[in-house]
Amino acid sequence: MQDADDRAHDRAIQDQFTRQAPRFAQSNALHADDVLEIIVSAAAVGPGDRAIDLACGPGSVACALAQCGAHVVGLDATAAMLDQARIRAAKLGLSEIDWQCGSVYAPPFSDATFDAVTCRFAFHHLEDPPSAFRQMVRLAAPGARVVLCDGLASDEPAKAKAFNDMERWRDPSTVAFRTFGYLRSLFLDAGLGEPAVRRFGVTYSASTLIAGSFPRDGDRQALLRLIENSVATDALGMDAQHAAGDVTLTYRSAVLSAVVRV
Repeated sequence: MQDADDRAHDRAIQDQFTRQAPRFAQSNALHADDVLEIIVSAAAVGPGDRAIDLACGPGSVACALAQCGAHVVGLDATAAMLDQARIRAAKLGLSEIDWQCGSVYAPPFSDATFDAVTCRFAFHHLEDPPSAFRQMVRLAAPGARVVLCDGLASDEPAKAKAFNDMERWRDPSTVAFRTFGYLRSLFLDAGLGEPAVRRFGVTYSASTLIAGSFPRDGDRQALLRLIENSVATDALGMDAQHAAGDVTLTYRSAVLSAVVRV
């Protein structure tokens, strides 16, 4: 049985992602082809392979895997995100993706079902990342690829704290962005060995980011001022910079992948 904190977090997920779904689906920064290509390359699927994208959101990764010829399941906990995913798939002429509503902690599939298991930009919303990662490994067949993508907190504790404080204010469904070392340890602890790694950044203007956010107290202007004030010392560890009357900031991110040993 879930305790009160778990239920509150589930409500925050549903609230935030239901409201964010349309803008999230249209975000060029999140769904750019070059970022998708990193994940698709790491998954290495081909015609006839089975793949699942957990916490699939508006479906860009699932659709990209399907375009490689894979049979794909996209699973997400938020119906509004799945609605956006279906729209995306229809526009691309992809009718064979199985969209399912469900939890990353209990995906309803047997062990060793998939040739690739992916999850992108979701782990910072999870209260128990190791449990979710164990599910990813459980679903992967021998020789399959497990691919995890997420934003990274700074290795400097003060910057990591400031960044996560800001993100929990901006998006109350955020639990914590973890360090690269934390994500790497998930692979090592699962017995997958040293993961292959590709790092990249997702850059936003602060005004665009905040306009699409639903902060805890609704005070977008105060949140924008916090980001603007971080420029002088890079207090958030996001390389914030003044640019054309705005501020740009970059979510440092990584794709980690490994092959499940036969």
